[in-house]
Amino acid sequence: MDTQRTSAGCPFLIDPAARDVQAEATRLRALGPATRVELPSGVEAWSVTDQALVKRLLTDDRVSKDAHQHWPAYINGEIPQGWPLSIWVSVRNALTAYGPEHTRLRRLISSAFTARRVRALTPKIEEITATLIDQLEAAPDGRPVDLRAQFAWVLPLLVVNTLLGVPEEAHDGFRGAIGGLFATDLSEEEATANGQTVYRLLSELVAVKRETPGDDVTSGLIEAHDAETDTSLSEQELLDSILLLIGAGHETTVNLLDHTITNLLTHPDQLALVREGRASWADVVEESLRQQAPIANILMRFAVEDIHDADSGLTFRRGEAFVINFAAAGRDPNLHGERADSFDVTRPTRRDHVSFGYGVHHCLGAELARLEGRIAVSALFERFPDLALAVPVEELRPVASFISNGHQVLPVRLRSDARSGAVGAAV
Repeated sequence: MDTQRTSAGCPFLIDPAARDVQAEATRLRALGPATRVELPSGVEAWSVTDQALVKRLLTDDRVSKDAHQHWPAYINGEIPQGWPLSIWVSVRNALTAYGPEHTRLRRLISSAFTARRVRALTPKIEEITATLIDQLEAAPDGRPVDLRAQFAWVLPLLVVNTLLGVPEEAHDGFRGAIGGLFATDLSEEEATANGQTVYRLLSELVAVKRETPGDDVTSGLIEAHDAETDTSLSEQELLDSILLLIGAGHETTVNLLDHTITNLLTHPDQLALVREGRASWADVVEESLRQQAPIANILMRFAVEDIHDADSGLTFRRGEAFVINFAAAGRDPNLHGERADSFDVTRPTRRDHVSFGYGVHHCLGAELARLEGRIAVSALFERFPDLALAVPVEELRPVASFISNGHQVLPVRLRSDARSGAVGAAV
């Protein structure tokens, strides 16, 4: 597939299978701070790659996330009816709201992520982490373990489901369906079917929590819906707010764990800095967030009116769409220097990234994700000091998504061959 169409009237074609997100980000960055791109089904947008420009746009009140108000192509029916990525702009929650509507919807979910509530989750995160590591330790010696499927994927799912009060029997259903929302290589039929499954599961969850409410976020949102005040949630907003919390609370952390583990396994010198006390687990998490943004690209934002950006010299016309390219911004050499691609936990600019967004749409769950990352990765490497990839790093395959930045599988060996017999006997 030709992914380098860049001539006038022929925008850069984004690879829907996302075979190399970082290489694509590098090419886009070389074309300027923002470049016209073509998404699946011929939908066009700007890809914004320069971190300074990202920050300016994300704090400009002339930039909206509400396609229903500010994307003429969507309003006028010019976007294909079966566009596989339509759910990213059709949902009604804080992710897509603008102005006072965004303030209202964000306020209703922000109580789930107060500093007090996040800190209170620490024992639960430690408990879940320890249980998963115990399960890993029980695996037969010598056999590779898929750390993404058995650790990175499961841990944040259990944490967010605890926060939301999702019954255990519903975990697997949400696990598959939410993951499908991030796939960008699905056909129209596959995307539609997956979306229907998501809403069926959400409706079932709401029905269960109405029947048996608890001290959880879902019950609180249902109460806000049923209150019938000026600030209450509509039924669609209720479902879509839960969807936002499950999706954002899960996918970002899965990929953060995935890439943090991979980075440490492929950079033993950086892991040594942590073990020697010359860097912290927080440093590791921040540098991974910068160097491998868990969400590579986020859809969509729209110009409410013509916007001329004097610093870049670019003009964005009213109604034009933006994709914020976090993967490119995280490796911006203007900010992070010539070695921006490298993983360096002592990098002075490691915390200067936008991987959790910026401005009014900054991710509410950012501190929870960081906490999970620090707890999970430190415990994993403490229990398995000889942890190693079971395949060459070149054989790791990315998920088929230019939104989600992670691996399909992360095969590792928990112990070195020399230790496996002794450890196995102890188990």
